[in-house]
Amino acid sequence: RGVPRPQGHRLRAHLGKGAAGNLALMLYALLWEAGNLVDLPDKRIGFYNFCLWNATAGELQCLEYKHLQVMGISLPGMVLARVCVYACLVFSIFYPVFVAHVKCKEEREGWKAILIILIIKMIILSGGLGMFLFQTSQWIHLADFTGGFLALLGTRALLLLQILTAATYLSWAKQHTSVSKPFY
Repeated sequence: RGVPRPQGHRLRAHLGKGAAGNLALMLYALLWEAGNLVDLPDKRIGFYNFCLWNATAGELQCLEYKHLQVMGISLPGMVLARVCVYACLVFSIFYPVFVAHVKCKEEREGWKAILIILIIKMIILSGGLGMFLFQTSQWIHLADFTGGFLALLGTRALLLLQILTAATYLSWAKQHTSVSKPFY
């Protein structure tokens, strides 16, 4: 019908590469960078740190939650943001195994589940990141963001590409399904 047979294989390969890229970026941002989205000499702000430069002491001072609440930062909001972003990491760790299983089985329902998982990952990552930024925007400027934040933005971009790839694959598979050989 106009789409060559190898097209499905390329789309599946792109999903696998995207899954590997997402996992690498998430591990970098949340483990290597310890969840810090801003890591500068005068401030370190992340999912576990909120440190600002104390001119009197001449050093970076990490604030406790009671101080953050006085500053207007919601503890439940920060915890929910952390849970969402780190839940996306957990999904990212197990997702490649699920993708490999679905690739072997070639079940259309499995590919629909992959698309749903990708959308859920995008929602929880975006929601967690959005809640965090909403809570901390008063202390973070655009130029302050460092590698951890950029890695999470890269993760969102890769998730979007994976969603588009999975949707394209489902469309391709629907057009090329035959009674005897599904998905070919």
